[in-house]
Amino acid sequence: MNEQAAVLALTEATQDEWYKIAALIVEAGGATALLEGRTGTLDEDQRDAAERLASRVTPDILERAEALIRSVQAQGIRLVTVLDEDYPLNLHQIYNRPPFLFIRGQLRSSDSRSVAVVGTRQPSEAGLEHARTFAGRLASEKITVFSGLAMGIDTAAHEAALDAGGRTVAVLGHGIRARLYPPANAPLASRIAHHGALVSQFWPDAPPTRSSFPMRNVVMSGMALGTVVIEATSTSGARNQARRALEHGKRVFLLESLVMHQEWAQRYSERPGVIVVRRVEDVLDVLTAVAKPTQQLKFAM
Repeated sequence: MNEQAAVLALTEATQDEWYKIAALIVEAGGATALLEGRTGTLDEDQRDAAERLASRVTPDILERAEALIRSVQAQGIRLVTVLDEDYPLNLHQIYNRPPFLFIRGQLRSSDSRSVAVVGTRQPSEAGLEHARTFAGRLASEKITVFSGLAMGIDTAAHEAALDAGGRTVAVLGHGIRARLYPPANAPLASRIAHHGALVSQFWPDAPPTRSSFPMRNVVMSGMALGTVVIEATSTSGARNQARRALEHGKRVFLLESLVMHQEWAQRYSERPGVIVVRRVEDVLDVLTAVAKPTQQLKFAM
């Protein structure tokens, strides 16, 4: 049985949150092991859940999973599951990791040395300039810049990283084959796929929804070592990203100007793991202090 197809089939069959299925598959020692009832490493409650889930996987579901893998491979899209060695290391370490990712472009092991740069879709000119400065300098220091390909701060961050000759990864809020959102960023998405990667945790043709973008923030936070918030209101997805990053034990960098003007940022600035920064050097200093460039970077809380 194809292990990747088994992961997809179990995900399709589940009635639970996907990250719980990812955890169950890992705990069982594999998706095929779970389907075949080899659940000796699981406790009683986990075995019951695994048996119920496996019973819902029909031959039709497995056939669809195998057909989907063939389809995306034919389009140059790569599937990586939570069981694969090349599943992103940083993402593997969070509790709510997704069971799979679809990737257009290429992820590298060096992308584990990464920072997310995020913010509002309607930034000020100063905010755009900050995004370009931070992302461009981080990229020039061989730090991969993650963002969400939205208009505003995300777009500026991706463009600056590419213009600096560095790597950038866009984490999508919809399927990898779905109509790109926002459509205006289609040329930018092509550049990113050529010099980095587009990543999605959703079924390939899934459209964007109100809930898919907060889910995207989970993956973006998980794949990066920390998050820089440039500009964001209290209702911004960037604030949600900051919250997720703290849940994941990652560093959160808030621009001083953001803390001065947003009450939520003032409150966050007092939390452990949050650092108020004025210059990109403040972020680089933290990276340098935590680990040498040749080591796998991990932030200590």
